[in-house]
Amino acid sequence: MGADRYDVVIVGGGSAGCALANRLSADPATSVLVLEAGRSDFRIDPFIHMPAALPFPIGNRLYDWKYETDPEPNLNNRRVFHARGKVLGGSSSINGMIFQRGNPLDYERWAAEPGMEEWDYLHCLPYFKKMENCLGEDGRGGADDWRGGHGPLVLERGPADNPLFSAFFDATVEAGYPRTDDVNGYRQEGFAKFDRNLHRGRRLSAARAYLHPVRHRKNLTVETLAMATAVRFDGKRAVGVDYLRAGRLHRSVAAGEVILCGGAINTPQLLQLSGVGDETLLKQQGVPLLHHLPGVGENLQDHLEVYIQYASKQPVSIAPGLKWRKRPGIGYQWLVHRRGLGATNHFEGGGFARSNEDVDYPNLMFHFLPVAIRYDGSAPTEGHGYQVHIGPMYADTRGHVRIKSRDPKVHPSLLFNYLSTDNDQREWVEAIRVARDILNQPAFAPYNDGELSPGKDVETDEQILDWVRADAETALHPSCTAKMGTDELAVVDPATMKVHGLEGLRVVDASVFPFVTNGNIYAPVMMVAEKAADLIAGNTPLPPADVPYYRYRDGMPLYPPGDSRNQEDLS
Repeated sequence: MGADRYDVVIVGGGSAGCALANRLSADPATSVLVLEAGRSDFRIDPFIHMPAALPFPIGNRLYDWKYETDPEPNLNNRRVFHARGKVLGGSSSINGMIFQRGNPLDYERWAAEPGMEEWDYLHCLPYFKKMENCLGEDGRGGADDWRGGHGPLVLERGPADNPLFSAFFDATVEAGYPRTDDVNGYRQEGFAKFDRNLHRGRRLSAARAYLHPVRHRKNLTVETLAMATAVRFDGKRAVGVDYLRAGRLHRSVAAGEVILCGGAINTPQLLQLSGVGDETLLKQQGVPLLHHLPGVGENLQDHLEVYIQYASKQPVSIAPGLKWRKRPGIGYQWLVHRRGLGATNHFEGGGFARSNEDVDYPNLMFHFLPVAIRYDGSAPTEGHGYQVHIGPMYADTRGHVRIKSRDPKVHPSLLFNYLSTDNDQREWVEAIRVARDILNQPAFAPYNDGELSPGKDVETDEQILDWVRADAETALHPSCTAKMGTDELAVVDPATMKVHGLEGLRVVDASVFPFVTNGNIYAPVMMVAEKAADLIAGNTPLPPADVPYYRYRDGMPLYPPGDSRNQEDLS
């Protein structure tokens, strides 16, 4: 390591940590150290950089923290596996590469919380645009009033050229749902080809987009295999970080400021280990209390999902290409040409819909896949098939992250309380019925050879819920465990990203969300990091955008509050 003290120590070289390292080290007078518990994302590692290889690092201890929940009471007491990236780039190095901002009204919901006024959609939109370099369906610039064209995150639109995608998009229209040009643009509601964070046949993780291009900076140091064990304090001011090097060597580094970027599980765990959290919990675990902050580790949210799978009459799925005997050829084509089945994440299209007329904006997300297969590679049939990943986006369930030991190597208690409310259960039944309705439209008639999962015997509300309890998996979007705000459970100041009641300590990652957004969380994490970088560096924040966005009520689109077009639309 090149120094004993740094101006900024970033704990976690994942998605947010990579973005902050880039932006904060842009000032050559600011020395920055990144501590990443996992290994480097070696350029020659196909398990990270080949998009289609995404099932391999998940569940592998070399890449994945391999978390597991406590027995979930409403999922038949099952323990639900939770993959989180333990490698440079964090979960952006092992995720499904689907880029979803969430709905504009997600950020209006954030802004309605005390102290969160400047986290509304129009304040966040400039930071989404700042990080994006959108390529349209023709592979050229796709920037417009809602999308960026010059940022580090190159986004390629999925080709979705398999005939099963065409059937899916046609079926959504037949079922009464709209198409949209861009689920990340003016109108999220509807179905379309998806943006993916991959470029020219390679995964574009946060490490590749933000960190590697600036590794040459003399004021930036990145240390991998460096697991933080505690934040050190002088009174109520953070002054450094203790960590394990390669799991054995105890080291400490002094810091002018510490920024926690470990994510919704690691960040509250490290805070609690450092004496910051609920007094009763810390006393139970024998951790000396530094600062009572009861919201640390609470408010845990996520998305749960199932696969609804159908057999295909026609041999048009990608199943044959995924057989073991085909994989050497796929690997060769990817290594040499960056093309073929290895060069895509296969999640190339889907969309957002409302499960009932009582919700103001989409509460269901669909990912369509032209094969019937699970993340672990298991398939319900040897033949051809297709599936949708489906689940409610706004479950009113809440869970927690709580340490079980003073040993930082012991995983904390995770409990999400999936399916624990009447509203969550109702929306799950609606979600399955909406998905089945789409998959049984006439557009699928040439392909539909019957439902494989859950199967025709699962029909009543209770049968559907029983199947979900037995079969649902996490969509891997844990968040909200150190939320921004000013209420009694808030942990982070929305104006500074500082931990309430402490100095020299900030949090920037998915844990600061007050509510989970209705989509994959990588994009909002990166937006938060971009905005936080300006707040931390003392830069003038980007001015709010002045554009309309689509809201739906009583069959009419609405615009931001105060826009004169609202009166015209409602007249």
